[in-house]
Amino acid sequence: MTTPQSYFEHMYARSSDPWSFATRWYDARKHALTVASLPARRYQSAFEPGCSTGLLTARLAERCDHVLAVDAVPAAVASAATHLAAASNVSLRAGRMPADWPGDTFDLIVLSELGYYFDDGDLTTLLDRAVASLEPGGDLVAVHWRRPVDEHARSGDDVHDRIAALPGLARQARHEEADFLLEVYTRTPPEARSVAQREGLA
Repeated sequence: MTTPQSYFEHMYARSSDPWSFATRWYDARKHALTVASLPARRYQSAFEPGCSTGLLTARLAERCDHVLAVDAVPAAVASAATHLAAASNVSLRAGRMPADWPGDTFDLIVLSELGYYFDDGDLTTLLDRAVASLEPGGDLVAVHWRRPVDEHARSGDDVHDRIAALPGLARQARHEEADFLLEVYTRTPPEARSVAQREGLA
């Protein structure tokens, strides 16, 4: 089953930063690696569902003309608004995935610590909408914790296996550690180009 909304509401009722994103080196490093993995120097329009406290969103905003960040918990959106007060190119809204997936298209979608909260049906819908929302040549970044968590509907590795099986995506990068898996895909066609190819070096 998909992780209940009440789980997240209880987490944010106890703390405005329930996973300690603001203080853990693990998360600061992972967020830096996530942004460093982006193949393009600049993106026009990015979407980050499950933005939580907005710390990764702030890093994405430095590389994007506009970022739409969404979270299901209003308290999380309020926390993100505090962290992103100076980021005029970020739009925040409350919404549950995959039901409230926006109708816009994006050249960057970031699924960070999100996919393992969904059952088979909801994850299929989420991933199908992500691919459909990606502009041709746009990039999809997925990063997920790999260790077992009782509240997760599936493992992070399973989420990435499901993404790898999707048509219309070409994997550009994979960073694997004991704790998390980070992968970058490009929407095809056109044929995916490496960073060096995009820079005219290959």
